[in-house]
Amino acid sequence: MDKIINTAKQFIVNPKLEWEVVKNDKDTAHQHVMKYVLPLALITAIAVFIGVGLIGYRVLGYRVQSISGGLAQAIMSLASILIGVYVSGFVIHKLAPTFSTSVSLDKAVKLVGFSYTAILLAGVLNIFPPLTFLTFIGGLYSLYILYLGFKPMTNVSDEKSTSYFIVSLLVIVGVYVIIGMILAGIIGVLGFTTLGGF
Repeated sequence: MDKIINTAKQFIVNPKLEWEVVKNDKDTAHQHVMKYVLPLALITAIAVFIGVGLIGYRVLGYRVQSISGGLAQAIMSLASILIGVYVSGFVIHKLAPTFSTSVSLDKAVKLVGFSYTAILLAGVLNIFPPLTFLTFIGGLYSLYILYLGFKPMTNVSDEKSTSYFIVSLLVIVGVYVIIGMILAGIIGVLGFTTLGGF
Protein backbone atom coordinates (compact mmCIF):
# COMPACT_ATOMS: atom_id res chain seq x y z
CA MET A 1 0.00 0.00 0.00
CA ASP A 2 2.90 2.35 0.75
CA LYS A 3 4.14 1.94 -2.83
CA ILE A 4 0.72 2.89 -4.23
CA ILE A 5 0.51 5.95 -1.99
CA ASN A 6 4.03 7.07 -2.88
CA THR A 7 3.52 6.55 -6.63
CA ALA A 8 0.18 8.40 -6.59
CA LYS A 9 1.71 11.23 -4.58
CA GLN A 10 4.61 11.56 -7.01
CA PHE A 11 2.26 11.63 -10.01
CA ILE A 12 0.47 14.56 -8.38
CA VAL A 13 3.57 16.43 -7.15
CA ASN A 14 6.09 15.69 -9.91
CA PRO A 15 4.51 13.69 -12.76
CA LYS A 16 7.30 14.32 -15.26
CA LEU A 17 9.91 12.77 -12.98
CA GLU A 18 7.59 9.91 -11.97
CA TRP A 19 7.08 8.89 -15.61
CA GLU A 20 10.83 8.38 -15.85
CA VAL A 21 10.65 6.18 -12.73
CA VAL A 22 7.75 3.98 -13.94
CA LYS A 23 8.46 3.75 -17.68
CA ASN A 24 10.57 0.63 -17.16
CA ASP A 25 8.17 -0.93 -14.66
CA LYS A 26 8.02 -4.70 -15.24
CA ASP A 27 4.38 -5.31 -14.24
CA THR A 28 2.06 -6.76 -16.85
CA ALA A 29 -1.11 -4.88 -17.81
CA HIS A 30 -3.16 -7.14 -15.53
CA GLN A 31 -0.78 -6.72 -12.59
CA HIS A 32 -0.78 -2.95 -13.02
CA VAL A 33 -4.57 -2.75 -13.03
CA MET A 34 -4.93 -5.04 -10.02
CA LYS A 35 -2.09 -3.52 -7.97
CA TYR A 36 -2.47 0.18 -8.81
CA VAL A 37 -5.67 1.10 -10.63
CA LEU A 38 -8.10 -1.08 -8.66
CA PRO A 39 -7.19 0.26 -5.19
CA LEU A 40 -7.53 3.85 -6.41
CA ALA A 41 -10.74 3.08 -8.31
CA LEU A 42 -12.23 1.68 -5.10
CA ILE A 43 -11.85 5.14 -3.54
CA THR A 44 -14.23 6.55 -6.13
CA ALA A 45 -16.62 3.58 -5.96
CA ILE A 46 -16.91 3.73 -2.17
CA ALA A 47 -17.32 7.51 -2.25
CA VAL A 48 -20.09 7.18 -4.87
CA PHE A 49 -21.90 4.59 -2.77
CA ILE A 50 -21.73 6.79 0.34
CA GLY A 51 -22.66 9.95 -1.57
CA VAL A 52 -25.63 8.52 -3.48
CA GLY A 53 -26.64 5.64 -1.22
CA LEU A 54 -26.25 7.12 2.25
CA ILE A 55 -25.97 10.91 2.05
CA GLY A 56 -28.03 11.64 -1.04
CA TYR A 57 -28.50 14.88 -2.95
CA ARG A 58 -31.22 17.29 -3.99
CA VAL A 59 -32.73 17.67 -7.46
CA LEU A 60 -35.33 20.40 -8.03
CA GLY A 61 -36.02 20.55 -4.30
CA TYR A 62 -36.44 16.78 -3.87
CA ARG A 63 -33.97 14.68 -1.90
CA VAL A 64 -32.60 11.70 -3.82
CA GLN A 65 -31.05 8.95 -1.73
CA SER A 66 -31.05 5.25 -2.49
CA ILE A 67 -28.92 2.37 -1.22
CA SER A 68 -29.62 0.32 -4.35
CA GLY A 69 -28.97 3.33 -6.58
CA GLY A 70 -25.72 4.07 -4.77
CA LEU A 71 -24.61 0.46 -5.11
CA ALA A 72 -25.50 0.38 -8.81
CA GLN A 73 -23.60 3.59 -9.52
CA ALA A 74 -20.61 2.42 -7.47
CA ILE A 75 -20.45 -0.81 -9.48
CA MET A 76 -20.74 1.11 -12.76
CA SER A 77 -18.03 3.52 -11.68
CA LEU A 78 -15.63 0.72 -10.75
CA ALA A 79 -16.37 -1.36 -13.85
CA SER A 80 -16.10 1.58 -16.26
CA ILE A 81 -12.71 2.56 -14.84
CA LEU A 82 -11.23 -0.93 -14.99
CA ILE A 83 -12.65 -1.82 -18.40
CA GLY A 84 -11.82 1.66 -19.70
CA VAL A 85 -8.14 1.33 -18.77
CA TYR A 86 -7.84 -2.04 -20.53
CA VAL A 87 -9.76 -1.05 -23.67
CA SER A 88 -8.08 2.36 -24.02
CA GLY A 89 -4.66 0.76 -23.56
CA PHE A 90 -5.48 -1.88 -26.16
CA VAL A 91 -6.51 0.75 -28.73
CA ILE A 92 -3.43 2.90 -28.05
CA HIS A 93 -1.29 -0.24 -28.46
CA LYS A 94 -2.95 -1.05 -31.81
CA LEU A 95 -2.67 2.55 -33.05
CA ALA A 96 1.08 2.75 -32.44
CA PRO A 97 2.21 1.49 -35.89
CA THR A 98 0.07 4.18 -37.52
CA PHE A 99 2.35 6.73 -35.85
CA SER A 100 5.56 4.86 -36.69
CA THR A 101 6.21 3.52 -33.21
CA SER A 102 5.67 0.35 -31.22
CA VAL A 103 4.02 0.25 -27.80
CA SER A 104 3.47 -3.00 -25.92
CA LEU A 105 0.01 -3.64 -24.52
CA ASP A 106 1.51 -3.59 -21.02
CA LYS A 107 3.01 -0.15 -21.54
CA ALA A 108 -0.13 1.24 -23.16
CA VAL A 109 -2.31 0.06 -20.27
CA LYS A 110 0.15 1.53 -17.77
CA LEU A 111 0.14 4.83 -19.67
CA VAL A 112 -3.63 5.05 -19.25
CA GLY A 113 -3.70 3.64 -15.72
CA PHE A 114 -1.08 5.97 -14.27
CA SER A 115 -2.68 8.90 -16.10
CA TYR A 116 -5.93 8.20 -14.23
CA THR A 117 -4.21 8.94 -10.89
CA ALA A 118 -5.51 12.48 -10.37
CA ILE A 119 -9.09 11.75 -11.41
CA LEU A 120 -9.23 8.63 -9.23
CA LEU A 121 -7.96 10.52 -6.20
CA ALA A 122 -10.43 13.34 -6.89
CA GLY A 123 -13.15 10.66 -6.90
CA VAL A 124 -13.25 10.91 -3.11
CA LEU A 125 -15.29 14.11 -3.62
CA ASN A 126 -18.21 11.93 -4.72
CA ILE A 127 -18.77 11.27 -1.04
CA PHE A 128 -20.53 14.66 -0.91
CA PRO A 129 -22.55 15.02 -4.16
CA PRO A 130 -22.53 18.86 -4.26
CA LEU A 131 -18.73 18.69 -4.62
CA THR A 132 -18.73 16.12 -7.43
CA PHE A 133 -18.35 18.82 -10.09
CA LEU A 134 -14.89 19.59 -8.65
CA THR A 135 -13.65 16.22 -9.91
CA PHE A 136 -13.41 18.03 -13.26
CA ILE A 137 -10.19 19.58 -11.93
CA GLY A 138 -8.81 16.11 -11.30
CA GLY A 139 -9.80 15.19 -14.84
CA LEU A 140 -7.86 18.11 -16.29
CA TYR A 141 -4.80 17.24 -14.25
CA SER A 142 -5.03 13.63 -15.42
CA LEU A 143 -4.93 14.90 -19.01
CA TYR A 144 -1.77 16.81 -18.12
CA ILE A 145 -0.25 13.65 -16.60
CA LEU A 146 -1.16 11.73 -19.76
CA TYR A 147 0.46 14.41 -21.91
CA LEU A 148 3.70 14.30 -19.90
CA GLY A 149 3.87 10.52 -20.02
CA PHE A 150 3.00 10.08 -23.65
CA LYS A 151 6.44 10.42 -25.20
CA PRO A 152 8.37 8.47 -22.53
CA MET A 153 5.90 5.58 -22.70
CA THR A 154 5.36 5.41 -26.47
CA ASN A 155 8.73 6.60 -27.85
CA VAL A 156 6.78 8.36 -30.60
CA SER A 157 8.71 10.87 -32.71
CA ASP A 158 8.35 14.60 -32.03
CA GLU A 159 6.57 15.24 -35.33
CA LYS A 160 3.93 12.57 -34.68
CA SER A 161 3.64 12.99 -30.92
CA THR A 162 0.85 15.59 -30.96
CA SER A 163 -1.39 13.75 -33.38
CA TYR A 164 -0.91 10.41 -31.58
CA PHE A 165 -1.67 12.09 -28.25
CA ILE A 166 -4.85 13.76 -29.55
CA VAL A 167 -6.15 10.54 -31.13
CA SER A 168 -5.37 8.60 -27.94
CA LEU A 169 -7.07 11.23 -25.81
CA LEU A 170 -10.21 11.00 -27.93
CA VAL A 171 -10.08 7.22 -27.60
CA ILE A 172 -9.85 7.37 -23.80
CA VAL A 173 -12.75 9.80 -23.50
CA GLY A 174 -14.85 7.93 -26.06
CA VAL A 175 -14.21 4.54 -24.48
CA TYR A 176 -15.14 5.83 -21.02
CA VAL A 177 -18.39 7.37 -22.25
CA ILE A 178 -19.42 4.33 -24.31
CA ILE A 179 -18.64 1.87 -21.51
CA GLY A 180 -20.57 4.03 -19.05
CA MET A 181 -23.62 4.07 -21.33
CA ILE A 182 -23.47 0.31 -21.86
CA LEU A 183 -23.13 -0.38 -18.13
CA ALA A 184 -25.97 2.02 -17.36
CA GLY A 185 -28.18 0.07 -19.73
CA ILE A 186 -27.12 -3.28 -18.28
CA ILE A 187 -27.60 -2.28 -14.66
CA GLY A 188 -30.76 -0.37 -15.47
CA VAL A 189 -29.82 2.98 -14.02
CA LEU A 190 -30.34 6.16 -16.00
CA GLY A 191 -27.06 7.95 -16.40
CA PHE A 192 -23.75 6.92 -14.84
CA THR A 193 -21.32 8.36 -12.35
CA THR A 194 -18.74 10.47 -14.12
CA LEU A 195 -15.24 11.25 -13.02
CA GLY A 196 -15.47 14.88 -13.90
CA GLY A 197 -16.15 14.03 -17.54
CA PHE A 198 -12.83 12.25 -18.01
